[in-house]
Amino acid sequence: MGKTGRDWTQIYAIYGMDDWQTPVFLLIHAIFFSASSVLFLIYFDWICSSFEAILPAVFSSGFARFAAGFTGSVTALSGVCLFYASGNIFYSSAALRWDMAQRMVGAVHDWSTVKTALDVGCGRGILLNTVAMQLKKEGSSGRVVGLDRKNTTLSTLRTASMEGVQEYVTCREGDARRLPFPDNYFDVVVSAGFVHTVGKEFGQKTAAAAAERMRVVGEVVRVLKEGGVGVVWDLVHVPEYVQRLQELKMEDVRVSEPVTAFMVCSHIVSFRKPSQHVVGPSEVRLDWR
Repeated sequence: MGKTGRDWTQIYAIYGMDDWQTPVFLLIHAIFFSASSVLFLIYFDWICSSFEAILPAVFSSGFARFAAGFTGSVTALSGVCLFYASGNIFYSSAALRWDMAQRMVGAVHDWSTVKTALDVGCGRGILLNTVAMQLKKEGSSGRVVGLDRKNTTLSTLRTASMEGVQEYVTCREGDARRLPFPDNYFDVVVSAGFVHTVGKEFGQKTAAAAAERMRVVGEVVRVLKEGGVGVVWDLVHVPEYVQRLQELKMEDVRVSEPVTAFMVCSHIVSFRKPSQHVVGPSEVRLDWR
């Protein structure tokens, strides 16, 4: 499947990072807390004496040592947690996305018959290009469309060119809640780390945001051909997607083992649209004549 076992430096060189500020911010704080814990260790006796001198009525010799030791331990533990958070976010932003893209491609058992595929929320094109590389490997004449709500066409096509799959890729700007494609159009629809961002203007835990996410799921089902396969990797809200897919009578709904991404739980959910699909609630047929 594509280029497995790839050097992570090559992945970051091609795709970069959308948000480098967050891991850098966490890393700076991790270094600060770690340095503070080392200072607590070096100047432990002096800190204990300072506690006793500042509040002699509160800090006895034994309690001052306990307070200083506890504070130093919490500071050290905070540094470790911040290092982990910074590393996990850095890894999740590209290297993990690449790994999950390989797994998602593997969830589609036969790419040789795929003529049209869609990546919803393609971003920098990691999953989009992975699908294109799989089509190229199969010698397919198929094409994959990358859709994003931002105008990222030039940067996305640039990464496709760097991967050598530009002839398999096209990009469009559009709203995932109303996909600009007719019913039953794609053999495969995929999406990675995108659906949970839809509706965030309403607040992630609100009913309005959940309704927007369900609209996206309904649209994915609508544009998928009967017998086609959908694969979604996302954070936190996957149980909602599974319930919605079951309501829409999708078949072979499968959920992967959890994977920690961006410090939260993520899953891959795959499904197949039945050959005789009945339109479900919130799934609108569009007239493209």
